[in-house]
Amino acid sequence: MAYDLNEINYRTVSDPRGFIADCDRDYAAKVSRAADMIGGNLRRSPIVLLSGPSGSGKTTTAQKIEEELSRRGIKSYTISLDNYFRTVDPKTAPRTAEGDYDFESPKCLDMELLNEHFNALAAGERIYVPKYEFSRQMRVVEPSKSLRLHADEVAIFEGIHALNDDITSRQPDAFKLYISARSNVEFNGQVVFKGTWTRLVRRTVRDRLFRAYDPAKTLAMWANVRRGEKLYISPFKNKADLMLDTALPYELPVMNETATELFSSIPEGIDRYAELREVLPALQLFGVIDEGLVAPDSLVREFIGGGVYEQ
Repeated sequence: MAYDLNEINYRTVSDPRGFIADCDRDYAAKVSRAADMIGGNLRRSPIVLLSGPSGSGKTTTAQKIEEELSRRGIKSYTISLDNYFRTVDPKTAPRTAEGDYDFESPKCLDMELLNEHFNALAAGERIYVPKYEFSRQMRVVEPSKSLRLHADEVAIFEGIHALNDDITSRQPDAFKLYISARSNVEFNGQVVFKGTWTRLVRRTVRDRLFRAYDPAKTLAMWANVRRGEKLYISPFKNKADLMLDTALPYELPVMNETATELFSSIPEGIDRYAELREVLPALQLFGVIDEGLVAPDSLVREFIGGGVYEQ
């Protein structure tokens, strides 16, 4: 699907409140459909595998799905696959071609423990979810939580590798969900803003506001992020039972002023510099919407702050 630049800019000026409300309503309908499908699969498996690349809005979407499931009488628990990272062993840790630790690789995950826990949950047994400390690059003794599923309960395992073959081949009945900002923006039939750029804008704005990252740091990492996506995420997306597009037509006008400032500071010499420089003039094609009009429960709040969901 592609959005039309003329329509975006017209509604940005003529009716920004209505524009935002309509887009949020469309997104809510997608979330509702996902909840319906998860509920329909519950008799086959209580496991939900949720994957998607960086900047996709997985965190907010997972929490919104939890709300929708609750309305249907289904209690859910979301667990990050990051908890299943292995303690880094310099002798066995996967590495990039440059010799750095490859934290994007699925080999960082303890697949055996993960599949043991899937099977235990499906059998109604209790599991103890491990806890990983990224600051020390190690798993600690104290678990992050314990969990046992009862009737009409599901566990949503969220992470970039959730649809990897090592997981889905052993959990064929699990409901598989892929989330990403997939829609391009077109003008007269030509793509003027890519869906991948939308995710990059989201990540750059979020990193600056929430993590105090200099935009140069986020942008310098983008080449490695995209490398990891192409190797470890995109090849498995077609295994999903549902692909949920999280791109919202109004989000670029909302983030335009902040993103323009950040992308104006791109340093020369970083990987993919030429592509990154294309984002700045593309942003100028959009108008501006006051972020104060954005609802607290909007997906966009995951990236600009002021939202009601835990990040």
